[in-house]
Amino acid sequence: MTAATTAAGGKAIPGRQEAIDLFERIRALSSDGVGVSRESYGPTESACLEALVEWARQHGIDARTDPAANVVFSLPGGGEEAPVVCGSHVDSVPQGGNYDGLAGVIAGLLCLKRLKDEGVRLPHPLWVAGMRGEESAWFGKAYMGSSAILGKLKPDDLALRNKRSGRTLAEAMASVGADVDRIAAGKPVPWVSGVKAYLELHIEQGPLMVARKWPTAVVSGIRGNIRHNLVRCVGEPGHSGAVPRWLRSDAVFAVSDLLMRLDEHWRVLLERGNDLVVTSGVMGTDPAEHAVSRIPGRVDFSFEVRSESTETLEEFYRVMRAECDAVARQRGVRFEFDRRIESAPATMDPKLVQVLLDTSAELGLPAERIPSGAGHDAALFANAGIPSAMIFIRNENGSHNPAEAMDIDDFMAGVDVLYRSLPRLG
Repeated sequence: MTAATTAAGGKAIPGRQEAIDLFERIRALSSDGVGVSRESYGPTESACLEALVEWARQHGIDARTDPAANVVFSLPGGGEEAPVVCGSHVDSVPQGGNYDGLAGVIAGLLCLKRLKDEGVRLPHPLWVAGMRGEESAWFGKAYMGSSAILGKLKPDDLALRNKRSGRTLAEAMASVGADVDRIAAGKPVPWVSGVKAYLELHIEQGPLMVARKWPTAVVSGIRGNIRHNLVRCVGEPGHSGAVPRWLRSDAVFAVSDLLMRLDEHWRVLLERGNDLVVTSGVMGTDPAEHAVSRIPGRVDFSFEVRSESTETLEEFYRVMRAECDAVARQRGVRFEFDRRIESAPATMDPKLVQVLLDTSAELGLPAERIPSGAGHDAALFANAGIPSAMIFIRNENGSHNPAEAMDIDDFMAGVDVLYRSLPRLG
């Protein structure tokens, strides 16, 4: 699985060995023995950012920390023009892969070094954002770093607790030097006000590009989502041998009934041409109570629906709540919901998408569009009115697992697309 490893004119794309070394250094810093764990606003995330800052300064690249504790890289004397920002996140899910997020930050750093080495001055200076806290695995909310940049974090968000340590998001952000009072007041960081465009390179987190043999592709849009981290089905516990079916309030059978109903609605909506995915990724009875001979009186589960369409998201959410009411009546249970969390879908900027497609074609790479089922920081920048676009890199074995397998030559091909597109954004 390889892509072209040479730039236009037959020369090797600069930065390949630097990329390999950086990826391996960050992997070593954040290894958990299975994959990598870079906790949002935690020590490993900070260590990785510190390693990137050290590398940047060794190569004459400036680095500064913004009020939300993200790191912004740039070349000295970059000019006063509105910057183009390239970036991604450095955190990961627990026992995740090494390329999710990190690839986009390293790609931007390689572009800065190449601009410096080749003496290229762009119409708009390039800044690279190494952002914290994109993954929802730690606090139950995604895009925390980019939300803080844009002044979009709310007090309810800052009160969310880390699922492992129990620390609030506000406490975790303060521990790495973020200005939590400013963030709570909804004040964007100063640098974001003048951004001309936002670009993000990222691995594809599904199988489409591998199946189609595309080393790179250009993202057309990003699915939004509605989720509950915790839905609780409360029934009535009892002896498994003593209570007949018609007198049971079995929480497990109730949740199973609910999910089968939702699966049927999902199937029908897909047949009608709607974009939709539905997931319940966390589920269980109370470990302190469950037993083979006990009718379960409580089941906790998560709910998530994703779509490129806000209307489809809301329609399915209404269906889900209606089916919860129906199951509750029929099975003698009740459903309790934590806070609803949502992320809006985003459309990539058509002009930027076309620039990336044209550059890809000129480099002999596929000029193909692909939707993103996973969420990305680019969605927040796009929905804040900043023209945004993304480059996807082929990646074996999916994502959010240790088996992520991005080929370094595919990555360098994507870096070349990014680099050669930058002069065309003026």
